[in-house]
Amino acid sequence: MSMEMEVEKRNHRKLGQQLELFMSMEEAPGMPFFLPKGMVIRNELEHLWKQRHQQVGYQEIKTPIMMKQELWEQSGHWEHYHENMYFSHVDEQNYAIRPMNCPGSVLIFNSKRRSYRELPIRFAELGLVHRHELSGSLNGLLRVRSFTQDDAHLFVREDQIESEIEKVLDLIDEFYSTFGFSYKIELSTRPEDFMGSVEIWDRAESALEKVLKKKELPYQINHGDGAFYGPKIDFHILDSLGRSWQCGTVQLDFQMPEKFHCQYIGEVNKPHRPIMIHRAIYGSIERFMAILIEHFAGDFPFWLSPVQAKILPISDAHLSYAYQIKQDLELAGFRIEVDDRVEKVGLKIREAEKQKVPYMIIIGDQEVENESIALRKHKDGNIGQMSIQDIIARFSEEKVNRQ
Repeated sequence: MSMEMEVEKRNHRKLGQQLELFMSMEEAPGMPFFLPKGMVIRNELEHLWKQRHQQVGYQEIKTPIMMKQELWEQSGHWEHYHENMYFSHVDEQNYAIRPMNCPGSVLIFNSKRRSYRELPIRFAELGLVHRHELSGSLNGLLRVRSFTQDDAHLFVREDQIESEIEKVLDLIDEFYSTFGFSYKIELSTRPEDFMGSVEIWDRAESALEKVLKKKELPYQINHGDGAFYGPKIDFHILDSLGRSWQCGTVQLDFQMPEKFHCQYIGEVNKPHRPIMIHRAIYGSIERFMAILIEHFAGDFPFWLSPVQAKILPISDAHLSYAYQIKQDLELAGFRIEVDDRVEKVGLKIREAEKQKVPYMIIIGDQEVENESIALRKHKDGNIGQMSIQDIIARFSEEKVNRQ
């Protein structure tokens, strides 16, 4: 199969429709609708994200998606980004719908007196943002106007910068390994439209470069492509076709703490300015889902699959046992459907294959009599007879190991 045909076969918009994952509607251009099966994948991604962040010392927060315009003027987004923002007018006040989550994290940091002993403070937020993209550039889940960034904002002392960035790089590597992605790294430096002094930018760029060299990570320098408030490390993951996708980012920011007068009290009771680290791993849930759909060609690993097994009774006489098996597997924590249509089992198998369901469970006279099931794997064919205990053990291993 040619590369063009392979790419088209994996098109996430077509697979999204075929597998009933998401849809786009004229009523909300660039703002995707997630269908029940798409929500399963989305929830699994979010569950993994929340679980790991809690385990490594992040605190989850949630901040408003609409805040007063003055906040965005103070943050610098108004000057540098207002052409991409949406606005509203409420109670004779101008509001902006957030294009980024960082000011909300800053407001929470500033909401109480902070001590040097508290730092680093790591706030994690799955934050919905809106950005005005030109209608001609919209593309399924890859290029949208509303999306959820898997953000985190770390408030650190200057002596903590390198150790915290190291931990972030390790966490990003762990996430990408879970999905089987390799990646390339770019260090993006000061853009023309930058905020702050050249001296601060040089310090920030030097800190990022030092960590990359210490960890012996190969990287390229992307001159002038940093965010307006600080330099960044960008991660480009490579999919199963070798295509590169920009996803994760780690940004060092001396500017925003200055603009919002952030401070913590040091050892000798003097105020100090923290440094902010902005970082995302998926980049956005929507974009990452699009990449996963194309990477796996819709053949998701067992733990991510919206339907993990489909039970195919051969006739109506086997329905009662089929639903009993469904209940047993659902109680064990798996996502199961029964195809109870009056159709030949061959047709049911072909349709389950087309829907890319990882496992099919065939139920006939022999299975009912032996209180067993016949297991079939997507693409691989028949595995054979097994007990319900054996199938639960098999599924549990794949789920735990995220296979």
